[in-house]
Amino acid sequence: MNGSPVLVSGLGALAGDYNALICDVWGVVHDGAKAHPSAVEALVRFRKERGPVILLTNAPRPAEGIAAMLRHFGITEEAYDCIVSSGEAARDDLIARAHGGMLKMLHIGPERDNPVYEGLNVALVGPEQAEVVLCTGLFDDDNETPDDYAELLAKLKAHNLPMICANPDLFAPRGGKLVHCAGGIARVYENMGGEVMYYGKPKPPIYGTALKAAGEGAKVLVIGDALETDMAGANTMGLDALFVAHGLHKDELGDLTPESLSALFGHHGLKAWAAVDILKW
Repeated sequence: MNGSPVLVSGLGALAGDYNALICDVWGVVHDGAKAHPSAVEALVRFRKERGPVILLTNAPRPAEGIAAMLRHFGITEEAYDCIVSSGEAARDDLIARAHGGMLKMLHIGPERDNPVYEGLNVALVGPEQAEVVLCTGLFDDDNETPDDYAELLAKLKAHNLPMICANPDLFAPRGGKLVHCAGGIARVYENMGGEVMYYGKPKPPIYGTALKAAGEGAKVLVIGDALETDMAGANTMGLDALFVAHGLHKDELGDLTPESLSALFGHHGLKAWAAVDILKW
């Protein structure tokens, strides 16, 4: 894997060397408001010609909820074989913590993320009663930033509450703009000295789940647009990566040239095998 990615025309230039994909969702397959048709077409073609496509996402929701969102965008199961989500991993943690009893939990995040704990033995309580904090995002990510949570986080730290971060992303694209994610709140809490358990990319366990779904001995290519999650995770796991440049880091990158890519990856200390403007065949 080179330090600086090689610019390629599309997935088709690399596909012959791989028989499975682990592909990011937000910023690659859709932008949070609509699907990227060329990306969907590329995944469908890869599945037909090469092998399975595993969607790996830091969305703080179970896989079935993500599948429903994809269908809303017109993305059917023709484009992927399965979905592996950080929300599913966080849910498993909550199940383990409950030990068959009732877990007292504080939830930081919007109501749309409630399915991550729905149906579990969980009682929603305040900081004084909580045993654990689940952070899935900001209550109002259109207007808030992680700094707005400093007072609440200080109260959680005073009670020495562990935090489960169900989405390590700092930002995610939505309809052409970037919104803050749970990872930003978790980072503020961690900087205060709080205990945080991160589920999702770039942590190795979720890649283990994705690789198992890809099949034993598969030659895997990772596709993503986020350096600190997608590319860092691929680097940690020793997997080749295709960087989607016109995603999360579009503004930071500027013009897409070999020089700008080299500077971007050098600044972050990461590697990728290749780069493409948007995911397409």
